[in-house]
Amino acid sequence: MSISPERKQALIKEYATAANDSGSPEVQVAVLSERIKNLTEHLKGHTKDNHSRRGLLVMVGQRRRMLDYLKSTSTERYDSLIARLGLRR
Repeated sequence: MSISPERKQALIKEYATAANDSGSPEVQVAVLSERIKNLTEHLKGHTKDNHSRRGLLVMVGQRRRMLDYLKSTSTERYDSLIARLGLRR
């Protein structure tokens, strides 16, 4: 359900805004999106796993808050991130 360290490093490298960037909103949203995608696949096969479903909802809310913050600070970065990740809204 979680992502491998190699995949996480690849996401950080792809979405980083600077050389040693691992904490920008773009990177955090990309990592959360990958975790959400993996957990969604898990829940398709384990429909009664309500503890993981709650964790998924928490992650979705956290991603939404980060995207709202990014939209309020820089609309251009928000728009490009939404397009790159393929998210709606």
